[in-house]
Amino acid sequence: MAAPDVLNPHPPEFDRFLYASVGKDRNGYAVSVLSTLARLGLDPWKETAELVTLGRDDAQARLGTLLARFRDVPALASDHGKIARDLSQLLPEGQTSAALQRAASTVADGRPGTSGAIWAILAIIFVLFQMFMVGGSGSGE
Repeated sequence: MAAPDVLNPHPPEFDRFLYASVGKDRNGYAVSVLSTLARLGLDPWKETAELVTLGRDDAQARLGTLLARFRDVPALASDHGKIARDLSQLLPEGQTSAALQRAASTVADGRPGTSGAIWAILAIIFVLFQMFMVGGSGSGE
């Protein structure tokens, strides 16, 4: 049986934080932490993993700095510190779970997981299948 993380290699403990709203943009749409980090040119899961390893206070400070740079949500201009404090409470506790620490360090280090190997194997099988089909169709004369 396949591991449950094959289709979603990101730690599920990050979801509550990443999908939390940072406010509404100028068009009235809710903007999530995930969207904010992506719009800042950061990898949301890697950044979250780094925030988890920092600890609550340092994560709050780092998050406040990031939110202050984000201009798409007008409310962040004046409230980025309060929003950073509230959002940092949604980060999983890295020290309490060894599995979470391993997941965070894996994401932060950028090491490929098993899903990369599975996709590579599937790509090789696909190429071999294509070669077999093309090679087999011309031998009927």
